[in-house]
Amino acid sequence: MAWNSFLDPVMGPVMNLPNPWNLLLISFILTAIITLLYKFLTDQKLMKELKAEMKGYQKEMKDFKDDPKKMMEVQKLAMEKNMKYMLQSLKPTLFTFIPIIFIFSWLRTYYTDLGNPDVLLGLGWIWIYIIFSIVVSLTLRKVLKIH
Repeated sequence: MAWNSFLDPVMGPVMNLPNPWNLLLISFILTAIITLLYKFLTDQKLMKELKAEMKGYQKEMKDFKDDPKKMMEVQKLAMEKNMKYMLQSLKPTLFTFIPIIFIFSWLRTYYTDLGNPDVLLGLGWIWIYIIFSIVVSLTLRKVLKIH
């Protein structure tokens, strides 16, 4: 495939590192890029405001648990804010989705050609990627104050 011929020379040197370091490095780089794109492609001030408003609506809904009509009104407002929040969050996904698909496909082919070995602690490459990227993403989001 054409993208494999592009990714082989780019990713090849990283994959020459021993397991699991090669996968952890790729996971770190991809997660850092995605997190930075998220920070700069979303309106962080708006995201913070929307999050605070949604939290306020959740408190109100708890207060109105005995009044279903008022609770539904507050829930409707919360859903509107949640939709705005989700639309903001979707922007970076549009920029990262296609490249990530190519990279994951390349990684799957790479590890399939190796016979799908256990990369670390008896886990395959996809689980190591997911676990490590979650840890890196949470850390970077906290450090960079991303909402």
